[in-house]
Amino acid sequence: MKLRSFFSVLAVGAIGLLLTAVGGFFWLTSQSPLNLLHGGVKTNPTAAIFVPKQAPIMVSMQVNPERLEAFRQLAARPVYRRQARAELKQFEQSLLAIIDADLDYRRDIQPWLGDEITLAVTSLDFDRNRENATQPGYLLALTAKDPKRAREFLQLFYSKQALSETSDLVLEKYKGVNLFYKRPLVQMEPSGDDFNQSQMFTTLTSAIVGDRFVLFANHPKVLRSAINTVQAANLSLENEPVYQQTLQSLSEPRIGLSFVNLPALTAWIANQPVPVQDTLQGSETLAFALSLDLQGLVAQTALVGAEPGTQSQQPTLCEPVAALQYIPAKSAFAIAGTDLNQLWNRLQTGVASDETLKPLLEKSLASLRSRWGIQLPEDVFSWVQAEYALSMLPRPDRENPDWIFVAGKLDNSTAQVSIEHLDTVAKQQGMSVGFLSLGEHKLTAWTKLTTSAQVAASRQAEAELTQPLLKLEAQVQGVHTTVGDYEIFASSIAAMDQALKGRLNSLLKSEQFQSAIASLPEQNDGYFYLDWKRSEALLKRQLPIVRVAQLVGKPLFDHLQSLSLSSYGIDKGIRRSKLFLRLDTTEQV
Repeated sequence: MKLRSFFSVLAVGAIGLLLTAVGGFFWLTSQSPLNLLHGGVKTNPTAAIFVPKQAPIMVSMQVNPERLEAFRQLAARPVYRRQARAELKQFEQSLLAIIDADLDYRRDIQPWLGDEITLAVTSLDFDRNRENATQPGYLLALTAKDPKRAREFLQLFYSKQALSETSDLVLEKYKGVNLFYKRPLVQMEPSGDDFNQSQMFTTLTSAIVGDRFVLFANHPKVLRSAINTVQAANLSLENEPVYQQTLQSLSEPRIGLSFVNLPALTAWIANQPVPVQDTLQGSETLAFALSLDLQGLVAQTALVGAEPGTQSQQPTLCEPVAALQYIPAKSAFAIAGTDLNQLWNRLQTGVASDETLKPLLEKSLASLRSRWGIQLPEDVFSWVQAEYALSMLPRPDRENPDWIFVAGKLDNSTAQVSIEHLDTVAKQQGMSVGFLSLGEHKLTAWTKLTTSAQVAASRQAEAELTQPLLKLEAQVQGVHTTVGDYEIFASSIAAMDQALKGRLNSLLKSEQFQSAIASLPEQNDGYFYLDWKRSEALLKRQLPIVRVAQLVGKPLFDHLQSLSLSSYGIDKGIRRSKLFLRLDTTEQV
């Protein structure tokens, strides 16, 4: 893989970065002996001294791949050791792609590589030139356990590059540090000490700093900025109080860590300017501390700044949400919690001052209002103050999935008025509101009348109907019914039937779901659950970034079974959560 291709992959965003840095080796260690499963480090990434505090994202792996490989080989049965080696090779190649595809990991990198690999997006536009496209700056920092071997590696690497007929080797002394990079011999149009736009993603730059770090960047400017950052302590992420406060809350041993500046990352994804800030105080940041579990990977998270003014908040639940009894076990994903109205108010408050997220949220609400005529905050969120659960069910007979929404009614009279209002809105949208029976339950159905000719035309766009049929058909757009203290909504009669029968085969009784939440805190604020196998096809259709992330983190996705997330309150202004990736453990010995 060429350097240009690698940086293109990185540009997909936080998911790509996270999977590139740590995804490839997590599967290699998911079945390691208990001393690794319960081990790891509590120290912070040392390379944070090179990363500026406004950096959108930094990802660190804090365990040497050689150590991980040894544990994997001990744990794997002989029949699976070839697969384990292949997965390790894939991780090695992703690391080498940053430097040069012609290198050999075991010969050139392994002899001197230490226990930390840090990858960061240091800037969204390192040249700050508005006349060209934005040029993100990428920095890779490797610790060296053998500085002499590391220097020999760089000397040999660049001596080979010097023999190339297409580039000129440059040795630049910058503030006491030797920078090495290749300068193309063609189309050289330097401006000052910098290069033109055509050279920005082809100028791999490296240096050894302090006999400990080997640095690589995608342009000399990026590496110069990293050196400036480490020499001016107030510029680095390492000395940012919010960063230190966030990491102090992640007390469990870990094998990797990621720190995200949410406004900067959102600006990158939305292709907008980064908010100017001298400190992270008052900004939203998110940190992941990654550790191993017997069945997969656990990420302890800390979110700062999302709920200003709230210093302490206890979890609202001490057992799984009872509304999940109406969610079928074969759901592709499910969300469950309590007091949807409060959740909406927190979300609205959190994005009110965010000029990037606020327009996206408003656009989403406007789209729903335009399509369905529903004001979600007033018509739905306002009365759902008890338990709720939302589920998506894949439909093999059609592209779009079914949905089930279960809402607990805290105030039955208020809820009933709101539900009747939804029926009125359905009528205003041209639908008929009627009743039908499903077993012992009476359903309210929203239907739309159409002729069979219109139905045929919608199913066969290229077919020519010479004899239009006038037979009327009723297409069900949605149904709802009352069961005890819950109102259940579904997108089809078939989905409603599954919800009403779900108590016999519900998500709550699913062994897979119970395994997915086993590593999460019992006291929490609800769950987000994703069955990867059932949701994979839909996610790849709706979110193209998932395809890229799956390609970059193939070893992880090959073994991924489910993803579950739970929040468990606020402590000292930091919202705490846990994310659990359950992996296939059929190879475990």
